[in-house]
Amino acid sequence: MIITGLHLLLTYQCNLECDHCFAWGSPWQTGTITLEKTREILRQAHDLGTVEWFYFEGGEPFLFYPIMVRGAKEAAKLGFKVGIVTNGYWGTDLTDALEWLRPFEGLVEDLSVSSDLLHWNETLSRQAEIARQAAERLGIPLGFISIAPPEMDAPGAIGTLPEGESGIMYRGRAVEKLTVDAPRTAWTEFTTCPHEDLRDPGRLHIDPLGNAHICQGISLGNLFRQPLAEIVRAYDGAVTEGDHPVLSPLVDGGPAALVEQYELDHQDGYADACHLCYEARLALRDRFPDILTPDQMYGVPAG
Repeated sequence: MIITGLHLLLTYQCNLECDHCFAWGSPWQTGTITLEKTREILRQAHDLGTVEWFYFEGGEPFLFYPIMVRGAKEAAKLGFKVGIVTNGYWGTDLTDALEWLRPFEGLVEDLSVSSDLLHWNETLSRQAEIARQAAERLGIPLGFISIAPPEMDAPGAIGTLPEGESGIMYRGRAVEKLTVDAPRTAWTEFTTCPHEDLRDPGRLHIDPLGNAHICQGISLGNLFRQPLAEIVRAYDGAVTEGDHPVLSPLVDGGPAALVEQYELDHQDGYADACHLCYEARLALRDRFPDILTPDQMYGVPAG
């Protein structure tokens, strides 16, 4: 597997608590990275030799602004293209937004702002529009990430999502909040992962605890206990030999294969492949705690 992008979750905390959030982002979440550990991850990314893009996201990364600014500067100095993913809550005033973004002028090559009816009460929020104006003045490339509301998943709406919007993936908080009225498909139909190339994903998400996620909530290892280069090499072997207890079934037969291999209790139908996969992983967490981790990705409050 060749990793060209690393996405660092600076924190699991967020000022919002969106119903569709993969990472259960919320003001109550725990887990925030330090500058020292950010530098360690940057060093390992550089040592890997294949990483081109380095993203800062969360949770909401602007909540820990000084660490993000310093990390972005050091990432660029190492030769990475730098991206940031944010909900743009800081875009309350154009003059202020310019100050928020000024340290990233000539530094950030992709500023992605989440804005939709699941984040705010309008598709393009006032905050996102102000962020756009500020980014344009500073020459920072900006794009919007928009998720269509749940009713767009109804059978009559499939294939007609508004331009620029993506459908909900039913994992994380979306399983608890948004699956009740979602149309269902027989669980046996989910024989592939439609969103990630699990053999060669191209990118990994690194959380504040050091976990390297191939998909949110499935960790390949921990960078603070094992170098990233070793984690990548070990995964190649595990997939080739078919001996990864969670990912091998997913690669071979999707979430349905995971259910079949471990004879898991299941419903007749699920909202999508992510829904079945997430429920299966919840049932397997006690069996594979080092892989299906951390608690933050499964909505478990810190004890």
